[in-house]
Amino acid sequence: MLGEVFDGNGVVVAPPQKEDRSLWDSITVALVIPPPEGDQQPLGLDGVIGQATSNLQRDGQSFETLQRHEGTIDHKPAQMLRVRYREKANGHDWIEQIVFIEGPDNEIYSVVLKCSPQDLARLEPALNEVLAGWTLPAPAMPAGPTDNEAPKTPASTKTMPPDTTH
Repeated sequence: MLGEVFDGNGVVVAPPQKEDRSLWDSITVALVIPPPEGDQQPLGLDGVIGQATSNLQRDGQSFETLQRHEGTIDHKPAQMLRVRYREKANGHDWIEQIVFIEGPDNEIYSVVLKCSPQDLARLEPALNEVLAGWTLPAPAMPAGPTDNEAPKTPASTKTMPPDTTH
């Protein structure tokens, strides 16, 4: 584990690698947008993808969108965005495959594989394993006379379709 991100709402993991840590391939899992409060409108998946691409542009990264598609994960709406860019600070080429998942309370989670282009084929199965095991909690149910019912088990997990473009 490399550390926590998003104020403790996420984690970055990576196996030890030979390069400087700033060049390590990694997977990040995080709650990136908390549930809206009060009259606040949910950002939605399109909104969070817009923010992600704006952040790349704001940081001065010249990026190329390689793929974007919609699907479901754990029966929840999800979108995948794959981008390629050269990091301005060090000239390193990266591929980021970002999967955004909308939670039951309109919160947004992300699972991100960030790797060198030559490592994508080797590391994409690890990302797919994380997504295959993804289960979100059900929305909180108010207590009431149905408390005696047996708890419902989560439905099987659905993942984004595998990428066949490489």
